[in-house]
Amino acid sequence: MERLEGYFSQWVIKYRGWIIAVSLLVLLAAGNGVQYLGFDNDYRAFFTDDNPELLAYDKVENTYTKSDNVFILIEPKTGDVFQPEVLKLLEELTTSAWQTPHSRRVDSLQNFQNTYAEDDDLVVESLYEEAEDLLAVDIETIKQVGLSDPLLLKRLVSADGRVTALNITIEYPKVDADKELKDVVSSTRDMVAKFEKAYPNVNFYITGIAFLNNAFVEAGENDLSLLVPVSLLLMVVIMFVLLRSLSAVIGITLIVIFSDVIALGLGGYAGIKLTPASISSAQMIMVLAVANSVHLLVTFMYGLQHKVPKQEALLESIRINLQPIFLTSATTMIGFLCLNFSESPPFNDLGNLVAAGVFVSFCLSLTFLPAMMSYLPVRVKAGEDIAVERLASFSRFVIRYQNIILFLSAGVVLVAAYAAALNKPEEQFLKYFDESVEFRGDSDFANQSVGGLFQISFSLPAEGKGGISDPQYLEHLALFAQWLKEQPEIINTYVLSDTLKRLNKNMHGDDPAWYKLPESREMAAQYLLLYEMSLPYGLDLNNQVNIDKSATLLVVGVEEMSNVELLDFEQRVQQWMQDHLPASMQAKGSGAILIFAHLTEKNIKSMLSGSILALVLISMILVFALRSIRIGFLSLVPNLVPVIIGFGLWGLLYVEVNMALASVVSMTLGIVVDDTVHFLSKYLRAKREKGYSTEESITYAFTHVGKALTISTLILSAGFGVLMMSPFALNSDMATLTTWIIVIALVVDLLLLPILLLKLDKEKT
Repeated sequence: MERLEGYFSQWVIKYRGWIIAVSLLVLLAAGNGVQYLGFDNDYRAFFTDDNPELLAYDKVENTYTKSDNVFILIEPKTGDVFQPEVLKLLEELTTSAWQTPHSRRVDSLQNFQNTYAEDDDLVVESLYEEAEDLLAVDIETIKQVGLSDPLLLKRLVSADGRVTALNITIEYPKVDADKELKDVVSSTRDMVAKFEKAYPNVNFYITGIAFLNNAFVEAGENDLSLLVPVSLLLMVVIMFVLLRSLSAVIGITLIVIFSDVIALGLGGYAGIKLTPASISSAQMIMVLAVANSVHLLVTFMYGLQHKVPKQEALLESIRINLQPIFLTSATTMIGFLCLNFSESPPFNDLGNLVAAGVFVSFCLSLTFLPAMMSYLPVRVKAGEDIAVERLASFSRFVIRYQNIILFLSAGVVLVAAYAAALNKPEEQFLKYFDESVEFRGDSDFANQSVGGLFQISFSLPAEGKGGISDPQYLEHLALFAQWLKEQPEIINTYVLSDTLKRLNKNMHGDDPAWYKLPESREMAAQYLLLYEMSLPYGLDLNNQVNIDKSATLLVVGVEEMSNVELLDFEQRVQQWMQDHLPASMQAKGSGAILIFAHLTEKNIKSMLSGSILALVLISMILVFALRSIRIGFLSLVPNLVPVIIGFGLWGLLYVEVNMALASVVSMTLGIVVDDTVHFLSKYLRAKREKGYSTEESITYAFTHVGKALTISTLILSAGFGVLMMSPFALNSDMATLTTWIIVIALVVDLLLLPILLLKLDKEKT
């Protein structure tokens, strides 16, 4: 192995000119692929094409009206919505909303299709028109309907009448998804801005699926345009302060930029579409690319400080760092590649892009970097680095108080393991966004006022064409709707049986005693036909009834729940249906919140498998590369302890674990191994090449790699620390926990690992 390391280091210096030229050609060729990187603006990007819950959801959407929508809320600053000025505003806004690009339907209190009897006729018309001419008695009627009709209350009108909402159903042609979404968002914002100016005494809030997708886009663009440059600048400053060499900083910065551009370019050629979850790969590649370069340059500069000629110092740095840099790169790649076990494609892309970036940085840090440094002037003050003596002193401290440190470490690990068990796999996809994000604030307001922002749909089949008019079917439909209304999680229901009850009352002179379902199939069918023929264009029953009238859609608005609560609710619903509905009416629930709930559950299970595989592969590599079964398996302790302590802290502070945090185990296993590998590599080199004792080898490892470990940890922490500022919670949560684990890993490798070596590797080699 030593001979191979020597040959490789000499080859790098011998062909350094060619290496630089080839590296630049690879940069140009691979970097060209960056232009092909797209951005997926649909929340469906989090799901695979064959995801069964997504397929069921799409089937419902293809049968009925699409769920893509814009939801605008209106809140007068004083009084309720039932005042002439607000009703006039709502009428104007309803008319303007039809001009929204790709709008398919507009629903509001104003155009709600109210029905009533007039002699023997059924009158179907908008709840009101020409608001400026409304009388007090008219407004009282509007208020009565708005606060009593189940199709309006807690759906388009809040229970206290302080807020009303307008829903625009969007159906995209899907020719240019990015442009279509931007057109809808910009048109809506422009429209609302005009009304805000015209009605300063009214507050407006905008949410809906269209703005959810747009929030994903804006979160990703924010991370890419702001956090990546800030992260790079911060790392450059830290490197300059700690390394005190402009040439070294230039060399590492080039490695960082080259690794990012090449990896993202390869991703572009592979057809990867970035999402807020995978766009953080750009920042992660930058952060991880620094570590390899730092180790090589610190060793190189150590040689220069001891008056070793420049070329010899470079040769020696390449030689002694070749194996640890290879091992740390391999283990980091394994950790990220195991993200392919995730059920969510963006995390697959994240793992693959970062793994590609780490591989590129591995190649460049051992070839391009030393080749560049051989040409660049490097000024280093000769003499012993003060950090070396401090590290030697710290090593003696650890050796002297090893038993106390071991006892305290064991206690911390036991407490952390208990706290880690407190974590619960919970997901609330609205909380993917920080409260500073406008979409999050508007959505929270919508859920607290009108409610029902989170919806679950049930497509309930009837027997044969026109079967929805069968009295028995309608009775079961009403029974199911009534049971749902009684559940504590339910805010509102939208069901055909309520419409038929109202029609039956209308056709009997608006007698409240007839607010019940029609008694015969023929009567129900006639009511539906008469009602449909009276509905204006765009406000038909396609959002509730399929084409051949063989199924209806029941929609329930639910409280905000975690994925665990949602899945428990779904199970309870399914059990009730089995007990009370005929087999022909059985149906699974569908909706965005449900498919995210199922995804989280699956993702946590799959990432557990991925983490176990990563642990096994990393352990096998370490045993083989370090040529010691004992040392290889001993290294598992400092690799697992930081993860345990990190999740223990999370359990004490936050408890909720989302699907991004499920990926942290696999990801950080590959990262924290770096410190362990570099420490053990220097330790074993001291034992095998120099014949040092265990204590002497530990001190040698401290003095020869301690500074590089500290610098790389500071840079990694800074890089991931910047990502903690992301408004996208999946990224900020993942960055927070990863930063904790990286810092803890350094502490463990400088405290616990030496003690384990003292206890379990005492003999002199």
